[in-house]
Amino acid sequence: MDAADMGKDLAKVLIPEDELQAKIRELAGRIDEDYEGRDLLIVGVLKGAVMAMADLARALHLPVQMDWMAVSSYGAGTKSSGVVRVLKDLDTDIAGRHVLIVEDIIDSGLTLSWLLQNLKSRDPASVEICTVLRKPDAIKVPIDVKYVGFDIPNEFVIGYGLDYAEKYRNLPFIGTLAPHVYGGN
Repeated sequence: MDAADMGKDLAKVLIPEDELQAKIRELAGRIDEDYEGRDLLIVGVLKGAVMAMADLARALHLPVQMDWMAVSSYGAGTKSSGVVRVLKDLDTDIAGRHVLIVEDIIDSGLTLSWLLQNLKSRDPASVEICTVLRKPDAIKVPIDVKYVGFDIPNEFVIGYGLDYAEKYRNLPFIGTLAPHVYGGN
């Protein structure tokens, strides 16, 4: 799927595919350097982080293990509800492990704050965060994020794993939807 496939449903391309891939490689280089000689577990947050997790894992030169969690605070809407539900927990015991949470986007930070505390309670050696996108104007709770791809405006975005009503995850770029798609103005 690309921009032409979306027709009038795409308002604009915010971050093109080549910029996304260059940023993923840059983040991977920093992670390789920071975790050299350590046993790293990268934890993707489903479903949105699938694309970023796959690309990041392939860009890393470290041997890493991967696991997944699924948490939800959105439902079918465009704003976080702040109520977190665990839909899939880790299969891996993280006690004593270096853990890197891989996120697609940090919006309010409420879900990630909950997830961070949940994982820290499992006695890992360390827990850090890598996110492709962050919305500084939307953040409601302070979160220390070690690896940030892009700071973006407080707009609803799709593509590269991000969805609206489970659609548009397979776009290779980050874009914004035209308001008629989601009932906006």
